[in-house]
Amino acid sequence: MAFNHLPAGVHDALAPLSVKPVTDSVPMAKNHRPDHPQPDTASRPSPEAVLHRLASGPSRSARITHTEHLPPRAGRHAVWPDRIRSEVIAAVRARGIEHPWAHQALAAEHALDGDSVVVATGTASGKSLAYLMPVLSALLDGSEAPNGRGATALYLSPTKALAADQCRAVRELAEPLGNAVRPAVYDGDTPFEEREWVRQYANYVLTNPDMLHRGILPSHPRWASFLKSLKYVVIDECHTYRGVFGSHVAQVLRRLRRLCARYGASPVFLLASATAAEPSVAARRLTGLPVVEVADDASPRGELVFALWEPPLTELHGEKGAPVRRTATAETADLLTDLTVQGVRSVAFVRSRRGAELISVIAQERLAEVDRSLVRRVAAYRGGYLPEERRALERALHSGELLGLAATTALELGVDVSGLDAVVIAGYPGTRASLWQQAGRAGRSGQGALAVLVARDDPLDTYLVHHPEALFDRPVESTVLDPDNPYVLAPHLCAAAAEIPLTEADLELFGPVSADVLTQLEAAKLLRRRTRAWHWTRRERAADLTDIRGTGGPPVQIVEEGTGRLLGTVDAEAAHSAVHEGAVHLHQGRTYLVRSLDLKDSVALVEQADPPYTTAARDTTSISVLETETEIPWGSGRLCLGSVEVTNQVVSFLRRRLITGEVMGETKLDLPPRTLRTRAVWWTVTEDQLDEARINPEILGGALHAAEHASIGMLPLFATCDRWDIGGVSVPLHPDTLLPTVFVYDGHPGGAGFAERAFHTARAWLTATREAIASCECEAGCPSCIQSPKCGNGNEPLHKRGAVRLLTTLLREAPEEAGSGPDGAGAEAPGEAGSPDGAGAEAPGEPG
Repeated sequence: MAFNHLPAGVHDALAPLSVKPVTDSVPMAKNHRPDHPQPDTASRPSPEAVLHRLASGPSRSARITHTEHLPPRAGRHAVWPDRIRSEVIAAVRARGIEHPWAHQALAAEHALDGDSVVVATGTASGKSLAYLMPVLSALLDGSEAPNGRGATALYLSPTKALAADQCRAVRELAEPLGNAVRPAVYDGDTPFEEREWVRQYANYVLTNPDMLHRGILPSHPRWASFLKSLKYVVIDECHTYRGVFGSHVAQVLRRLRRLCARYGASPVFLLASATAAEPSVAARRLTGLPVVEVADDASPRGELVFALWEPPLTELHGEKGAPVRRTATAETADLLTDLTVQGVRSVAFVRSRRGAELISVIAQERLAEVDRSLVRRVAAYRGGYLPEERRALERALHSGELLGLAATTALELGVDVSGLDAVVIAGYPGTRASLWQQAGRAGRSGQGALAVLVARDDPLDTYLVHHPEALFDRPVESTVLDPDNPYVLAPHLCAAAAEIPLTEADLELFGPVSADVLTQLEAAKLLRRRTRAWHWTRRERAADLTDIRGTGGPPVQIVEEGTGRLLGTVDAEAAHSAVHEGAVHLHQGRTYLVRSLDLKDSVALVEQADPPYTTAARDTTSISVLETETEIPWGSGRLCLGSVEVTNQVVSFLRRRLITGEVMGETKLDLPPRTLRTRAVWWTVTEDQLDEARINPEILGGALHAAEHASIGMLPLFATCDRWDIGGVSVPLHPDTLLPTVFVYDGHPGGAGFAERAFHTARAWLTATREAIASCECEAGCPSCIQSPKCGNGNEPLHKRGAVRLLTTLLREAPEEAGSGPDGAGAEAPGEAGSPDGAGAEAPGEPG
């Protein structure tokens, strides 16, 4: 399969490939792997040199819109806390760490004092050691108890890969302590014959919130000896617990605290976070406990060269003749290829599973043209792989066998990958915290590193690469989660009652709305009150009432039709758009076509194929207002926040030519509609405002639709949401408001807090939206400003200039208190849909 990435004469990627190929890495970091010979320091390329090579060629240098140089930072040491066991200090020193950084020592002191603490410092700043020092010391003390397990610790990570990596690290660090520290992973991949040993003998159990919710808490009598000795709970990468997922995890932790109290334990919570705004506030919301904050990073940092990269316009034209940029996927694949040929150990981060597979395939094909021995040095890493496939890739990455990796965020979360020299980020990853987390994966030994953000062709990415101050001059965002969401709280109250009957004394733990939710659960006959407690009344497991990742049902299994082989899974929520009949599915570099989707049995049957296209689903969306909670005047119009009901249906899919994105055709689908009750922010405009903006009835629908597309694309800059979390609808005359209206809604039942954040930052949010549209160089609209590749109305109607005039008029009358500016960042532009009753809509969708 050949990939003609650019029209003839514009293919500039061959120039960097003319360098002499290498088969061993040329690390810039000191912590190289012993199986690869260490080059002389003089031969180690600097980040500037690597970037210069990437930018060489007829037009590549023009693609760099900004280069930020972050200077190196010296580290500050401290002394070991005197309450840490000497054996633990000796074990750490045996690993070459003579003294802790100041923030590590401070966090350990708080833990030893019995204070829950969050360490919110940069990538590779040694957060793991900060919590391991008190944990290992406590486990060593506990090993001297008569049963050998007088103290235990529980470690929670958002991914299996991170837990497995941390288990390896703890085993290596604690090896001099002998059997006093017995770490073990307990997750869905743990063989059943090992699980009883973990329950009875392990004193440091590493798991994830899903297994805690479904496996450990419902079976707490079997974990009684572990829970009654629980001294510490470690929550790693806690900044990832946001939105609906974070709200679910917050309730799981409250259930854990309740059971620990039943067994006489009161564990201290130790949280590790990427740099974030107000980390102690987010940590308190997550755990329900007061949390001390340690955020002054005392670790050294090497120089970081951070380039913003905008792919060029091609000679192709998209919908309505709009100019089309080269895709971030194609551009990232070329950069990963060039870095591999240079011998630079690199990872390319991409938002979607499909994108990771595609980048890997393209890079491998390009490398085969240069040196076939390099093909095996590049691979894809993503969620959805089978456990044995993930483990094999992790081993290859650790050994240095892999030189280039295309990865989803499954790898972002702290897996210890040493010696990476460069990171390429295909599209803004969703938050500034994630951006710095990914960029920080390179140069992990205080050496220089290169990071490149490749912009997608959408409003937010285009805005960011031309407004670098939005990335480099603003603090990272605070984490948004809402544990009191009744849709989240209700199933956890049922699960808690099934674990131990609920009493009124428990209500304070679960939050102020728990009493009202209990009443509703009683009325629904899910809980029954007997004497002083509420009991679970059903035979089925209460923990099965909800999927804490908000996927809305059991995952859909992807099965090869001819062999019956299970290729992987996809979330139920994404199945309609990801594995509908006719969809293209990528798995480990192989392409499959979906032959059928059985929603009842949650199975998608696929067969291997080689189509010259990818697919993108299109939706229709309608919305009705259930309740207006808050509203403020914007001139004669109004800005509102409240509850809505959204009806969404996947109606068709587009076939787009590989790499270029050219539309080859559209196919209708017959899938059932889905309804969602959630929260939304919406704004209305009046006839007087339309007259002032010179918006006549002929362009009204297009102006609203264009403003809606762009505003949803820009909202992630102001709220910690991603494309799964938000959607929108625009209507020239909505039946509930009786006015032209634009809605933006949370894509989860009951809401996730993003619409509320949009309401409170509305002035700044819509100002940035107007600027993004007005500053785009296109004539009538393009994917960089108002078009969307997933718009169910085929990007009709859209009126760019009308949208600018409409937003200008609206903002002229906006009150100052309507929004004070962004305190968060967000994701790529969301998936989009068509509206059966108006101008258009955007529904939450799968990253493409």
